[in-house]
Amino acid sequence: MTASITAKELFDQQQERLQLRWAAGQGGQQRVLQSVETVARRPSLAGYLNIIYPNKVQILGTEELAWLDELDARLRWETIARIMEFRPLALVVSKSQPCPEDLLEAAEESRTPLWMSPRRGHELLNHLQYHLARMLAPRVTLHGVFMEIYSIGVLITGESGSGKSELALELITRGHRLVADDAPEFTQIAPDVLDGTCPELLQDLLELRGLGVLNIREMFGDTAVKRNKYLRLIVHLARPDHYEPGAQPDGMARLTGDLGVREVLELKVPTITLPVMPGRNLAVLTEAAARTHILRAKGVDPAAAFLARHSHFLERGTP
Repeated sequence: MTASITAKELFDQQQERLQLRWAAGQGGQQRVLQSVETVARRPSLAGYLNIIYPNKVQILGTEELAWLDELDARLRWETIARIMEFRPLALVVSKSQPCPEDLLEAAEESRTPLWMSPRRGHELLNHLQYHLARMLAPRVTLHGVFMEIYSIGVLITGESGSGKSELALELITRGHRLVADDAPEFTQIAPDVLDGTCPELLQDLLELRGLGVLNIREMFGDTAVKRNKYLRLIVHLARPDHYEPGAQPDGMARLTGDLGVREVLELKVPTITLPVMPGRNLAVLTEAAARTHILRAKGVDPAAAFLARHSHFLERGTP
């Protein structure tokens, strides 16, 4: 999924927080910035005025405007024209400084959004850089139920009818929290971090066959739902027909569990597969999977410890 944002959307999202005012270039409201344009940009999405490696949002502070004032008339005109040729998403003048008339005219003629803000330059830089990075980060929608279990984000996946929502409801009654049902959205907000959220349409809702749509917040209270969580583990529910008839589990799998990895936005997420069979308490097994993952993250591996103990026992028993 390719994320994008228009100048108008960015203005509307940050207008109140940064006290933005549109000074010129309103004809460029639909100017678009797409995530594919941000992969190899130098130096960043938002930054102080740069005409060598231009930012997509150019911030003009006191020093930048003073530098423009020091240029002779011809060089100043060429510099402003060059800034507009780069087609930035927007120009932002900090501290509500008086904006030069030639800059206003150039922005209006080129339909380049020009905004004014009373905020200092570093405040504009921090807010805009963070906001754009999140809005344009790679994202994907997966099928499953995303929950917080023992403080870690766990995505429960499986075929339709495998019992994902029933398991989620049981976990909620045991004190865990729902993030999103059916279609959680995951955004790569850092090189190794996937942040999972719920689409606004599905917020607080859980759908179960026979019961329909349940509002978890109204049924169990505010503590039963969570706005977002980092994805750390995937628990996949596999029906019995997933396994070949008569097949015996691998010897190592009996010790380590049915472990694997799944790539989400090119990041490898640990995955454990739980067979769905009559009489199995999947809620307890999912809790145990989450606890085991937490232990492994701390360097505690029960299977490795058992194998080491077994090897030591054999060596001790060897004459």
